[in-house]
Amino acid sequence: MIVAIDGPAGAGKSTVARALAERLGFRYLDTGAMYRALTWLAMREGTDLGNETALATIARSEPVTFDANDRVWIAGTDVTASIRKTDIDRMVPVVARHPAVREVMRERQRQLGREGDVVIEGRDIGTVVAPEAEVKVYLVADRDERAKRRMADRPGIGADALATDLKFRDESDAERMQPAEDAIEIDTTHLQVDDVVDRIEALVHERTAV
Repeated sequence: MIVAIDGPAGAGKSTVARALAERLGFRYLDTGAMYRALTWLAMREGTDLGNETALATIARSEPVTFDANDRVWIAGTDVTASIRKTDIDRMVPVVARHPAVREVMRERQRQLGREGDVVIEGRDIGTVVAPEAEVKVYLVADRDERAKRRMADRPGIGADALATDLKFRDESDAERMQPAEDAIEIDTTHLQVDDVVDRIEALVHERTAV
């Protein structure tokens, strides 16, 4: 079974998806981490982040992997911590906007999604990566709450910088941030993580019963 969780930055996708996967005994696939890993590798190698062809070539030749502990690997390196740094935050949207890069990444995500029960979170999972997903959820939250959550996750970054980054991400994602027609929308603004996980788990059990 594939559970697809989409939504904008700060809506709670990663936290909810990870908790849901643990509760269900499913694998967890963070597609955002894949773009971050590619960005990290491209920056390390001095690749021009505006060079779509070069980035797509790297993405194809150095596929991102996840180990049993959900740690992120690329080019033989554990980049789990490195890809959460500020410089990566700023440049990920530049890399992810390239159509050729997204196509390579989406194919890799489909490969990983075929390896048993999985919770996949991202921006376009239910619409493009896995439109056949049995359960599709689209998380939303108001911008103030999303900014507050990102500040808690990245205490070393100033509030103004985070607000600017969030605005940039929303604008960058606008073209591909559309919920699937059959997705269930959940507003997480005033919900605890467990409340959201409970709702999605119920959807999974309903689908399993059917």
